Amino acid sequence: MTDENILKSDEWHFEVNPWIAMIPIMLSIFMFALDETISNVALPHMAGSFSVSRNESTWIITSYLVASGVIIPTVDFFCKLMGRKQYFLLSIVIFTFASILCGLSTSMPMMLVSRILQGIGGGGIMPIAQAIIFEIFPKDELPSAMSVFGLGVVLAPIMGPAVGGWITETYSWPFIYFINIPFGLIALYLSIKFIEEPPYSRKQKGISMDFSGFTFMALWLLSLQVVLEKGNDNDWFGSPWICKLFAFSMICLVLFIYVQIRKNKTKTGLINLSILKNHNFLIGTLAQVVLMGVMMASSSILPSMLQSLMGYSAFMSGVSMVPRGAGCFIASILSGVMVIKLGVRPVVVIGLVILAAGSLMFGEINTSIALANIAIPNFTFGLGMLLSMVPLSNISCSTLSNKDQTNAAGLQNLVKNVGAAIGTSIATTMISRFSQIHQMTMVKFLNDNNQVYSERLNALASNFVSNNMEISTAIHMAEGKLYNMLIQQSTLWGYVETFRYFALAVVLILPFVYFLHEDKKPKKKKQA
Repeated sequence: MTDENILKSDEWHFEVNPWIAMIPIMLSIFMFALDETISNVALPHMAGSFSVSRNESTWIITSYLVASGVIIPTVDFFCKLMGRKQYFLLSIVIFTFASILCGLSTSMPMMLVSRILQGIGGGGIMPIAQAIIFEIFPKDELPSAMSVFGLGVVLAPIMGPAVGGWITETYSWPFIYFINIPFGLIALYLSIKFIEEPPYSRKQKGISMDFSGFTFMALWLLSLQVVLEKGNDNDWFGSPWICKLFAFSMICLVLFIYVQIRKNKTKTGLINLSILKNHNFLIGTLAQVVLMGVMMASSSILPSMLQSLMGYSAFMSGVSMVPRGAGCFIASILSGVMVIKLGVRPVVVIGLVILAAGSLMFGEINTSIALANIAIPNFTFGLGMLLSMVPLSNISCSTLSNKDQTNAAGLQNLVKNVGAAIGTSIATTMISRFSQIHQMTMVKFLNDNNQVYSERLNALASNFVSNNMEISTAIHMAEGKLYNMLIQQSTLWGYVETFRYFALAVVLILPFVYFLHEDKKPKKKKQA
């Protein structure tokens, strides 16, 4: 690419109607994001097919997330090596082909290799799609375009458990991967036809791979993911091997950053970290990391709570997330209009407040509620999530030049993936710890000096005796049932407090919104 092309990069204009180009972009995004969660409810079925334990089957999810996380920072390099459009097409091909292999897998090793390949293909889709959207839409249409983009990013992981549960129970688990085939082929054809290649994203000469940076990054992400997956089961830093692996992960992270800073001077690094000097990008990205942690953690623990505490099936626990999708859909319609009328920062604040309110609503649930009682908090949660995340994504990259968008999208999606993994792990640990604390607090009330306990114990024991059970056995059974009720209530409190901390995390973002610089140019252009 010549210096003249670089200078003219921001003058390039997309010839095709950008909303037509959004069709293959959104199909690709939806496929990639859906497969982050569609496997969750099918894990028991896959564990049985491969004759592995439930814990071992979680690597089917982890391998995909790690592979995509490793590839995301290399997107800018591969775009320069082969051209951005060509790499985008290759990513769709790899993802679709790997989906076929996933469905055909007959063993755990084959499934893991297929999921890693699927993650490698999917890792290039999201950053490139985000960069293309920022380029092809004029600034006055960008809020609406980002609303559609945000809808796909947020809605797909939410719908994943419901879609996966229905397909698994109606057909069988391989079809949760086979459904990617028609969408992948359509996305590939439309991408070839409608997506254009700007001059600054075409194939460049003299591009070399940052192998040292890639190695340190891969080791960092892989070891960190193992720590996050196994930490809670092994008492975190009470386990020597967790401490050693975490230390190794942090050393690899430091070395990765060092290599990138050193190679940024010659522009040969995987990621240009100097982009973090951009005020909006830094604050907006950090805020999105927190929001991704909250979103993915809540999407993980809510179906788990409904299945473990309330006896919901995999499909019904997935259906419980549908109102959240409805909230996202409404927010996608409102977001663009509200940004034009109110500005970005007020909309972000409104979204964060609504999101915090939804989290607090979850903090008031109990085991006697029906599925309908989950709908309102879920709808509120989805509405607030999209209203806050989409404008944040928009404003974080609004002050960057077009040629920096691919690098920015790669870095932003990398740290958001890490935030999602950390958030999910922290939420799981909080539920476990809070449940233990409440169990210890509540168990002291299970004694004969507590009148309420004695009355319920006698009532249950009398009920068992009436069924021709010996008095000693009846009392023992009654005590066991009351203790199980205590375990259920303490576990519920663990979930409730975790949701309340979600609200606190969201509220802590609010002060930083003030420091975002809002671009008023779209409004001026419209008035002219």
